[in-house]
Amino acid sequence: MNSIVIVESPAKAKTINKYLGDGFTVMASYGHVRDLPPKNGSVRPDEDFAMDWEIAAQSKKHLMAIVNAAKNADAIYLATDPDREGEAISWHVLEELRDRKVINGSDVKRVTFNAITKAAVLEAMDNPRELDTELVDAYLARRALDYLVGFNLSPVLWRKLPGSRSAGRVQSAALRLICTRELEIEKFIPQEYWTVEANLTKDSDQSFTARLTHHQSEKLDKFGLPNEASAKAAQAAIEGAAFSVESVEKKQKQRRPYAPFTTSTLQQEASRRLYFSARQTMDIAQRLYEGADMGGETVGLITYMRTDGVHIDTDAVNTIRSVIGQDFNSEYVPEKPRVYSSKAKNAQEAHEAIRPTNPALRPKDVAAYLSKDQLRLYELIWKRTVASQMESAIMDQVSIVTASADKATKLRASGSVIRFPGFLKIYEDAPKTSTDSDKDDEADRILPPLDEGEALKQSDVKPEQHFTQPPPRFSEASLVKTMEELGIGRPSTYASIIQVLQDRNYVRMDSRRFIPEDRGRVVTAFLESFFAKYVEYSFTADLENKLDEISGGRLSWKVVLADFWRDFITAIEGTSELRITQVIDTLDALLEPHLFPKNDDGTDSRKCPSCEDGRLSLKFGKFGGFVGCTKYPDCRYTRQLSVSGNDPNAAVADGPKELGEDPETGMMVTLRAGPYGIYVQLGDAEVLAARAAAAAPPPIEEEPVEGKKPKKAKKPKKPKVPKPKRSSLPKGMDPESVDLEQALKLLSLPREVGIDPESGDMILAGIGRFGPYLKYGDKYQSLGVDDSVLEIGLNRAVVVIAEGKLKKGNRGGGSAKSLGEHPDDSKAVTVRDGRFGPYVQHGSLRATLPRDKDKDAITLEEAIELLAIKAAKAGTAKKAPKKKAATKKKTATKKKAAKKKTTAKKKTTKKTVAAKKAEPQGATADQDD
Repeated sequence: MNSIVIVESPAKAKTINKYLGDGFTVMASYGHVRDLPPKNGSVRPDEDFAMDWEIAAQSKKHLMAIVNAAKNADAIYLATDPDREGEAISWHVLEELRDRKVINGSDVKRVTFNAITKAAVLEAMDNPRELDTELVDAYLARRALDYLVGFNLSPVLWRKLPGSRSAGRVQSAALRLICTRELEIEKFIPQEYWTVEANLTKDSDQSFTARLTHHQSEKLDKFGLPNEASAKAAQAAIEGAAFSVESVEKKQKQRRPYAPFTTSTLQQEASRRLYFSARQTMDIAQRLYEGADMGGETVGLITYMRTDGVHIDTDAVNTIRSVIGQDFNSEYVPEKPRVYSSKAKNAQEAHEAIRPTNPALRPKDVAAYLSKDQLRLYELIWKRTVASQMESAIMDQVSIVTASADKATKLRASGSVIRFPGFLKIYEDAPKTSTDSDKDDEADRILPPLDEGEALKQSDVKPEQHFTQPPPRFSEASLVKTMEELGIGRPSTYASIIQVLQDRNYVRMDSRRFIPEDRGRVVTAFLESFFAKYVEYSFTADLENKLDEISGGRLSWKVVLADFWRDFITAIEGTSELRITQVIDTLDALLEPHLFPKNDDGTDSRKCPSCEDGRLSLKFGKFGGFVGCTKYPDCRYTRQLSVSGNDPNAAVADGPKELGEDPETGMMVTLRAGPYGIYVQLGDAEVLAARAAAAAPPPIEEEPVEGKKPKKAKKPKKPKVPKPKRSSLPKGMDPESVDLEQALKLLSLPREVGIDPESGDMILAGIGRFGPYLKYGDKYQSLGVDDSVLEIGLNRAVVVIAEGKLKKGNRGGGSAKSLGEHPDDSKAVTVRDGRFGPYVQHGSLRATLPRDKDKDAITLEEAIELLAIKAAKAGTAKKAPKKKAATKKKTATKKKAAKKKTTAKKKTTKKTVAAKKAEPQGATADQDD
């Protein structure tokens, strides 16, 4: 029996092929094979939402291979991922096979597995099902919605807001979150408040710090002490009173472990603990899911990573409990297994939580087979999974209230002690951030044993001033959490949404926080003003719920689309009469706190600094928005939209900024703005030119010789003027914070990092046209946003280079496999997966494998034969141009000779004419007679 199994990726295909053995051919679709063409009319609401599909250029070859294999297949297994996108890929492949009429009675089955292990795959193959049409309907509805919004709303932006890119259904709501938070920060007015703390000591000299909670018999709230005067009065009251213990409250508290990871919580924790971006987390998780080669066998290490589910398979739970008992002891194992349930509707079609496929594989067991980042993520998943089945942590909490004799002044201290660590033994809390509450500082404080009525001595009474802080900007972790809480999009799409916002320059990352760019703020303001309904969080969440209802078979996808389209197209058509001036006036008012923040001295921030009576306002030109004067064209003052807080050029708004002199050369180091961004520069072009001129030798004058005309003095060669040394600021570096030390480090680039232990080449770190890079030998490797070109060390550089090599060798889905040494030069002959299929390589020579040849079965002898044929073809191809070149040279020689002949003839003619002109007129007349 001949069966084909269709999956998404070649890595997954390679692993599953080993599990299934003879009789099965596993083929990869390389992701989606079809999509809606990016043009008008791909979705037609007037034709009951009919859709046109187009095969992607890069998918044609892979699809044709599947079609050819299906012609002779007895059974076709669709084994793509177990979610909505996986179901859609299977549906697209099946539709293409049906349209081409190649199924021919083959038995078509759908199989899904949550982990790429032999047991999971074989069990899935034994339990096939039909294609889930309800999941496919949900996919069609989502794809149609995204298309209809993008292809109808984006043109409105382009017409009304020059310089805008596009708008998306979910990305617009996510962008609004970031822009709204920035507006809250800009509008925020800090409020002053004070606290008072005192050091209290008992007779045994054991001391602790307590905070004032009651003053003049009144309980203080956060702003109970609004200024220094009230704080000083409270300080005096404490210093003049005698204190004793009024109450001691002790209680035990249990802390339950966290649920195992979902897609969202994995992205959040990887961001907090590992500093991974959402996309980086999902990419690494994908590789762990598809498996690692461990001792000759490829093993999937984690379950499917796109899930909202938190439950774990019973067999896995039993393994986890066994691991806990082995690694710790029985007191860490709960009496009953813990059971978790998801709060999300349609928890990603009831998938398991993200967990190790085999919890008995500790991180140390897989360390030798994984890259550094893969190991870090696997360890995080393993620890969270094991911790989820451990006993609760038990905390002893103590709260002490001390009071003055008249009870008018009271101070309070709290502390806690871990009585039993439980799950905290393996999964401690993430490091605190600058936005965490001050109350968390009390958690680890240990208080001395005290009894009620015990006298205490106070000392070191300290009033402290505070100001309320604006809400923090979103990090990737907090943005993902907020989007999930509001129901915006689905966790499996968050990584791509965040990437799109950055790619379109709507937001940027600074210190791992999102800052909206002006373009993003203008787009959000426009949508809030004229398409308010479609960027409302509740509307976006309600639409997501309807999509979930479709996937559950409770709603018709075309009914949902019809309801959406009816109102949406009306809103689009309503903008046809919208005048640009109306748009500008509306956005000018809405963005006023951002564009024209109040001046500290109370002066009008809209007053034009260039003319007397002009006012600044928002304007739009060919390349987007800017701020200009209302007196244009009489006043031509303009500036960028951003104010100093957000404008990257603000540090050099008044010209180059001097940072200090270079101690080696004495030249000034400056910060400057150029067409490609901010950069630092050593010296000045005019100064360098003057130095070069001063160093140039004087003109050489020859001594006069009697009887000879004196020669002119030889002009010296023009001195070569060196260009000032420059270095761009790396992405994410704040120009306002750049000082002389940092500038000199940048100017010293490229710098030596260390010797590459593999090649023996010096590794250099520098900044080029495309950003920070590492160079080793004649090869380059880009640095990611999380690596500093100024600080990266040898160990990290070696890892980055190794991961880069793996990625380059893995672009087609697999790394190089050595077949042996070539007999001519003992260099390795390898087989690899390439963009156009498997090929063998020897040095720089490559030869594609025939279609009927399995790359896993090819031998060294066969590879050498293929390479020899390719080398012979290459040799013939190289000879052909020589013949052509010889012909070309011959033709050029003929042309040159002909040109010389013509030139000589012309010269002869000119001489004859000149001679005739020189003859006497009479002679000419005689000849004429």
